[in-house]
Amino acid sequence: MNTIEICLAPKLFENYSVENKIVVVVDILRATTIITTMFHNGLAKLIPVRTLEEAKQFKSEGFLVAAERDGKKVDFADFDNSPYTFTPDKIGGETLVYSTTNGTNTINLIKGADQVIIASFLNLVSIINYLTQQKKDVLILCSGWQGDYCTEDALFAGALSEKLIEFEFRTNSDSVNLCLELWNNAKNDLLNSIKDTFQYKRLVGLGLEKVIDYCFNQDISDVIPTLQKDYIIDIKKIAQI
Repeated sequence: MNTIEICLAPKLFENYSVENKIVVVVDILRATTIITTMFHNGLAKLIPVRTLEEAKQFKSEGFLVAAERDGKKVDFADFDNSPYTFTPDKIGGETLVYSTTNGTNTINLIKGADQVIIASFLNLVSIINYLTQQKKDVLILCSGWQGDYCTEDALFAGALSEKLIEFEFRTNSDSVNLCLELWNNAKNDLLNSIKDTFQYKRLVGLGLEKVIDYCFNQDISDVIPTLQKDYIIDIKKIAQI
C-alpha cells in the first residue's frame, strides 16, 4: 500500500526523502495554476528559473519570458502572471521562460527528485487518476509564500489526499491529517474560507479578485505538467520526444 506525505512549506523540505516518490508541487495562487493553464492552452515547453537575472539572459537570447515579483510583472517580461494572459494564439507551440516569487523556486528546489508533477485545482482529477495508476508513494510539496506556509496550498493538499486515501493510499502524517481537516471544513465554500488569509488579502490589494476566482476552478483541464531535468512539458508529450 502506497503512502502520502505533505510538506507544508519549502523550508521544511530538507526533512523529507524523495527517493522512489512522485513529488506533487502545489502553488495555487498562482504558479502551478498558471502552468496548468499554459499547457492547457498549447504551450510546448516551459523553462522555470529562480532569478530575474536568468530570465533576463533568456530574454536576450530571444525567448519569451513571463516573470513577476510580489505579484507584479517585471519590466522586461513579455507576460505577467495572470491566467488570462496566456491565450492559445500567444503561446501555442512556444517555449516560455517563467520566473515567479515562489512557485518556480520550489520547482527548482526539487530537480533531483525521481519524478515531479505540477498540480492545481484545474487538473485535480487528472492528477488523481495518474497517481493512482503509478502505484508509488506521493509527497505533496506546498510552495507557500517566501518559503513559509500558505492555507490555499494546504487546502489543495487536503483535497488530493482525501481522494488518494479513497484509493487505499495510507498515511501516518500529522500534516496530512491537518490538511484533510482544513479541506473538510472548507470544501463547500472555498473562496469564503480563505478570505482572511494573507495571500487572499495581498492579491485583492493588487486588484486580482478575478484571478483568485479562476484559481479555484476545478477539473477544467486534463494536462499533467511534469519536470524533465531543466524544463516542464505535458506528460502526454514525453513519448513524442
